[in-house]
Amino acid sequence: MNIARRLGPLREREFALLFTGRAVSQVGSAMAPVALAFAVLDLTGSTADLGVVLAIRQVAVVVLVLYGGVWADRLPRHLVMVWSNLVSGLSQGAVATLLLTHHATIPAIATFAAVNGASSAFFFPASYGVVPQTVPAPLLQQANVMLRLARTVTSTGGAAIGGVVVAAAGPGWGIGADAISYGLAAVALASMRVRPLERSDATTVFHDLRVGWRDFWSRPWLWAIVIQFGIVNAVYTGSLLVLGPAVAKRHFGGSVGWASVLVAIEAGVVVSGLVLLRWKPRRLLRTATLGAFGLALPLIALARPEPLVVVVVAAFASGYLTEIFGVLWDTTYQQEIPQDKLSRLSAYDAIGSWALMPLGFAVAGPVAAAIGTRATFLGAAVLATVATASVLLSRDVRTLERR
Repeated sequence: MNIARRLGPLREREFALLFTGRAVSQVGSAMAPVALAFAVLDLTGSTADLGVVLAIRQVAVVVLVLYGGVWADRLPRHLVMVWSNLVSGLSQGAVATLLLTHHATIPAIATFAAVNGASSAFFFPASYGVVPQTVPAPLLQQANVMLRLARTVTSTGGAAIGGVVVAAAGPGWGIGADAISYGLAAVALASMRVRPLERSDATTVFHDLRVGWRDFWSRPWLWAIVIQFGIVNAVYTGSLLVLGPAVAKRHFGGSVGWASVLVAIEAGVVVSGLVLLRWKPRRLLRTATLGAFGLALPLIALARPEPLVVVVVAAFASGYLTEIFGVLWDTTYQQEIPQDKLSRLSAYDAIGSWALMPLGFAVAGPVAAAIGTRATFLGAAVLATVATASVLLSRDVRTLERR
């Protein structure tokens, strides 16, 4: 009975379909980063090229995510997710075909990465905003935990499978599996019955953007943490995803070693999520911010680098701590933001949090070439720690409570 109570959100039909659709696509999406990294490294051997491909995808997300948020507040959110998945599946299928037929080039991979990023810009705000429409309010934290646990479990398995598939058959098969998963997810999401939110008046897209910006800026806790993660995401993802595979190729045996690091992060997230099914801290954002300090741990371990077992332990601890931030941040958002503005404000959150990521991807390789990989990792860890510590100066972050 206790387990049934904790899994209560799955008894809601629309949530169960959302859960299924997201979990299916995330298995393939977890394989894709491993496959993409080694596809680029096999083509050119250049971390700078990998950084450019990742940066181009992220630029497409940043450019379009605000419009994705507006349309997710205007249309049935599950249908926005369906079309996004279909476009993402086609783009990944094209990349897989190019790799398997030995016609892949960096410009072609980058082009389809941009298409994938553009479709993701519509998926993220819709998927974020649809959750409160699928469960009663008392089940929101459990729903958030379960969605994140599903993402983590599938990511853990997907990353591990991706490492094995890439090592055994090549990157094209890993990206092809991602394409198939998008199509299967679209089928599950299309079965949902979620009505569009009622709108009291007809407004333009630009009017909705202005209203969203005003509401975003009126909440100091919101923009303070968004600025924090604008810095943190740039230095963390740039160093980890660009330099990490190269370190693994030199020191940890290649794709399998790198997959073990990614799996350890996700395993930490799983354990943390299980704890958060029961633990509900009162000071939401203060607790969340303390967890965000864990992002520096794998960067420090990779700097030397430490032996693989040490890096794996650091990655696990990082996943455990940062999942505390993720769940409590989602819960705070859904508690404090009106439902009819949830996708728009999450889009402003996304653009602020992700705006510097293309720069982080693009400069990680050249910076490491100039000052060394170790100094780059340590510098990224320091910047992430300082940015996180500064958020605790905000009274709202320290005192906002669960209602």
